[in-house]
Amino acid sequence: MRLNSRIKIFLAIGFIFLTACSKESGVRRIKIGHGLDQSHPVHKAMLYLADRAAQKSNGKIQITVYPSQQLGTERECLELLQIGSLGMTKVSSSVLEGFVPDFKVFSLPFIFVNDKQKFDFFESSSGKDLLKSTQKFWLRGLCYYDAGSRSFYTKDKPILTPDDLKGLKIRTQESPTSVKLVRALGGSATPIAWGELYTALQQGVVDGAENNPPSFFLSRHYEVCKFYSLNEHTSVPDVLLISTVIWDDLTPQEQQWIQEAADESYQYQKNCGKKPRKKHLRKFKKLV
Repeated sequence: MRLNSRIKIFLAIGFIFLTACSKESGVRRIKIGHGLDQSHPVHKAMLYLADRAAQKSNGKIQITVYPSQQLGTERECLELLQIGSLGMTKVSSSVLEGFVPDFKVFSLPFIFVNDKQKFDFFESSSGKDLLKSTQKFWLRGLCYYDAGSRSFYTKDKPILTPDDLKGLKIRTQESPTSVKLVRALGGSATPIAWGELYTALQQGVVDGAENNPPSFFLSRHYEVCKFYSLNEHTSVPDVLLISTVIWDDLTPQEQQWIQEAADESYQYQKNCGKKPRKKHLRKFKKLV
């Protein structure tokens, strides 16, 4: 690499760092990057977080949310958090397991009997300890968001039994546990970034994928995949994180405002999470 190229990259990283979390005239400005559509209920929860943080701090905390991978893929956002070049991000726990190994537990199939058991864990001391375990990896977990349950969807045939997956190329997240699950069921696991999946389905790079109903519908993957098999094999949550580089630079009062806003956004999303899932399934049924 030429020297001037190295300088350009260094300056670019430096610029991102300066704008990831800045403080001017007593106002702390923080950016959140994530990969979901603006219509997604989890995106709306982060907007609620931003509103509550601004209200609690009388405008001293200003959080801006950047959806649809504007600031990078989930993996890229996590890497930017680790060096303090991005303030906050929301990622799937399946991707987070590549950085914090204990999170692979969520990618195991059928670990929760029902939603109550799932939320009880999120709110338990064990669930909160798991969030705190991210700190030694330069990430600080603030809260969980319910991402529903993931099911398989395919282009040419429905998945009714595990045998139906044999020979099919199924997109998975960048999660070793998710890859092993699909392989154990007989499919060919193919990790692909979320933003590239629609094209991969169109071009036949993969035969199907797996995700929750809102993500399936809002990504318009139903235009390519006509079969959604509601098997709900995993209940992988989303996780909201802040860079420890940024967190450690906040005052105790600022930390309190942000944590309280995150906790309230979790409750907000928990209370309105079921309706979008049912709504998007109904809309999909009308289209096929």
